[in-house]
Amino acid sequence: MEIPFTRWYDAIGRRRSRRQFLAGRALAPDVLSSLEAVCREFRPFPAARAVLVSEPVDDVFRGIIGSYGKIRGAPAFVALIGDTENASVQEQTGFTGEGIVLEAVSLGLVTCWVAMFRRDRVTRMVDLRPGERILAIVPVGNAPGAATLGEKLLTGFGRTHRRLPLEKLVTGFDMAAAPDWVEAAVEAARLAPSATNRQPWGFRAGGNRLTVFIRTGGPDLSVSKRLDCGIAMLHVTVAAGHLGVTGTWEFLASPDVARFTPSA
Repeated sequence: MEIPFTRWYDAIGRRRSRRQFLAGRALAPDVLSSLEAVCREFRPFPAARAVLVSEPVDDVFRGIIGSYGKIRGAPAFVALIGDTENASVQEQTGFTGEGIVLEAVSLGLVTCWVAMFRRDRVTRMVDLRPGERILAIVPVGNAPGAATLGEKLLTGFGRTHRRLPLEKLVTGFDMAAAPDWVEAAVEAARLAPSATNRQPWGFRAGGNRLTVFIRTGGPDLSVSKRLDCGIAMLHVTVAAGHLGVTGTWEFLASPDVARFTPSA
């Protein structure tokens, strides 16, 4: 499918992670149909796909999320599935999943990325092919209103919405001299969600190309930093496309992740 650049670009600024949903409120049939369509048709890379599971999912979450930050009331979730035989599976899955997230936001829904869940339970709900693994899930639903105290506690009363300044994220180029699409792309990538808001991505520009690399050290823990970078890559693509610049991604060896090159 073609990316709806302007619609998804508008969703980037409105997206916020929410863990509490309007209990008992199923997705409207037209919304459900739209989400199913984008899960089926948004396949930008071969190693990643998304499946919408339209049933309540409160019992699939565990770990740190299972206290004051527990997911509650989500009427559906998206399973993000990756082919583990592909070396770029994490970034491809992050890219694909964030497209689904922005579509959900554009439909008036709220979401959050979740990597800690009862894998055995979710695996029974989704048909996996040989070599595939569920890398993350995204609960989706309607917001019950303002963020709850539990959600605020989990996010440090808004601390996780803070983003690093550009000078900490970009290297090797002068933003003032960069093409307009580069500045817009990096600004949009700053707003991408990441595990514990760690913002592991960095950006280098050379000529008219933009490279995403892993800026931070330390272990991946439960979520790959390359998956986080894949989410940021989707934001880069959307922001560039919003300004009329389309292109392709070339996947690179670590610590680099991928390079975006505009089409001629």
